[in-house]
Amino acid sequence: MARTTSADDQLFELRLARSAPDLFPMLEALYGARPDYPVFRDKLVKALRKGWGDRPEDLKRLDLQRDLEPDWFQRPGMAGYVFYIDRFNGTLEGVLDRLDYLEDLGITYVHLMPCLKPRPGDSDGGYSVMDYRQINPAFGTMAEFEAVSAALRTRGMSLCVDLVLNHTAKEHAWAKKAAKGDATYQDYYLMFDTPDMPRLYEQTLVEVFPDNAPGNFTHYPEIGKWVWTTFNEHQWDLNWANPAVFLEIVEVMLFLANKGVDVLRLDAVAFMWKRLGTRCQSEPEVHMILQALRACSRIASAAVIHLEEAIVSPSEMLPYLGRGKHDGKEGNLAYHNSLMVQFWSALATRDTRLMTHVLATHFPDRLTNATYANYIRCHDDIGWAVTDEDAAAVGLSGHSHRNFLSDFYEGTFPGTFAKGALFQVNELTGDKRISGSFASLAGIAQDPELAVQRILMGHALIAAWGGIPLIYMGDELALPNDEGYLANPDHAHDSRWIHRPRMDWALADARHQGDTPAARVFRGTKAILARRAATPALHAAVPVRVVAAGNDAVLAFQRLAPTGTLLGLFNFTEHWQHLPEAVVRSLGVSAFHDELSDAHVEAHHGQIALPPYARVWLT
Repeated sequence: MARTTSADDQLFELRLARSAPDLFPMLEALYGARPDYPVFRDKLVKALRKGWGDRPEDLKRLDLQRDLEPDWFQRPGMAGYVFYIDRFNGTLEGVLDRLDYLEDLGITYVHLMPCLKPRPGDSDGGYSVMDYRQINPAFGTMAEFEAVSAALRTRGMSLCVDLVLNHTAKEHAWAKKAAKGDATYQDYYLMFDTPDMPRLYEQTLVEVFPDNAPGNFTHYPEIGKWVWTTFNEHQWDLNWANPAVFLEIVEVMLFLANKGVDVLRLDAVAFMWKRLGTRCQSEPEVHMILQALRACSRIASAAVIHLEEAIVSPSEMLPYLGRGKHDGKEGNLAYHNSLMVQFWSALATRDTRLMTHVLATHFPDRLTNATYANYIRCHDDIGWAVTDEDAAAVGLSGHSHRNFLSDFYEGTFPGTFAKGALFQVNELTGDKRISGSFASLAGIAQDPELAVQRILMGHALIAAWGGIPLIYMGDELALPNDEGYLANPDHAHDSRWIHRPRMDWALADARHQGDTPAARVFRGTKAILARRAATPALHAAVPVRVVAAGNDAVLAFQRLAPTGTLLGLFNFTEHWQHLPEAVVRSLGVSAFHDELSDAHVEAHHGQIALPPYARVWLT
């Protein structure tokens, strides 16, 4: 246990006082009417004090440093890399062996995908957790986890891990006690004696996994209960209306923070609060809980920030970054799902009008104490989050466009360059989601040259947008789909495993030689991240404004830095495009210096020429 001093105690009291206005009003709104609220509040402050007292000295210094540099995660030097430990290099010890590789790429943020102890067998890819305080024994021990976190800090890299908030595995100690009839722990979950209430709730709920886990409740005759299971039968939803659950999770958060975690990726947050007659997603209480959890981190582990995983529409996503009364007080990071979806949409249509409309209409030019986690691909499928209203605004049918995108990226649409796989086809709604690696969806099998350019344009886009660009493991080497998942009985039912290949270290070790697609994509991605780090205008606090370039094939946006405008231009076609020099000047460009290539851009006959899949950051 770390030694506490009078100065430590004073610092804790100052941080408690600083965050009390963000914490206690939320808790009072959530739990204040309960007779046990005063006891809960006292227990929470005691837990926060203990978490601070247990915090190692080097992490307390990091707390102070980040208090003094609160924009540390918004700086252009931040660049993320996301991977499954076993698919990257086997174990935590294997991760240590490959940190030179990540440093070579320019990575300063490492997301170890689910690494807490999961249930045996099917664990939803690790998101069905049975012990928040242990590491998956297949990956190593908590001591080895701490060694990785320490090694990352030495190299200036931040560590992100997943903390699932909506549910636990049914094998979790709390769930086991609930199953044995312990009323205290039954109140940790949402359990019903009859199917009456579940049937009422089901009238307005949606199914997350209609193919493999239809419905939202599971009946357990052996315990005489219907249990809320939004995702899978083995994932029991927590009852966040019970303050004991809040307290338990805060203690888990502080435990992980004291092991060296910098970023807590809070999983499945949209589903945390249940209200009859609604979808039970993104209810107002969810944001109260998340603001309160953020305040707890600021009090007892100020170096830690929160990434809130909510893959929802823009209007529903932005509150997770703090809007209205939660402005600047909720999540520090949230995934920019719309940027990803619109990238693939524009790439298929060779038309950026829908992309421009969505990004310009639905997103503010800046956020308070928060930014986006930007990605082109991740471990999950792609859902075509294009509303009928947005499609209609540019003359499209939403239903037809979503179907087109699924067909295009499955590889069945005439003339497509992509090859993916369908995921969770819903015959009732026509919803068809897509799995596939970045390289395969970008056409690596059909035309490697153009695929390389599409991949590098995508990486240049997320690097310039404003936020933290996240590179999903293998995308920096143009790894293709892995069809081998079909031979694995545990994976064959889930096409998402097609884009979860094992790292090809032979390919990675040859990254600096030759002219292979893998080597070219690696070197190009490394150059993009290096130029990003050297470009102050890409700080996440700099406003971003999407503008019309006068050419529907080109996405244009301004970064309105105090030192002058940076204009991002991205050609979404395989053909040369041209923009009038006068238009580019009217958008704030005067020097015509491309910060990405660090070279001057010449106009020809009054036109700026953009090669196929060009990406430039003009100042």
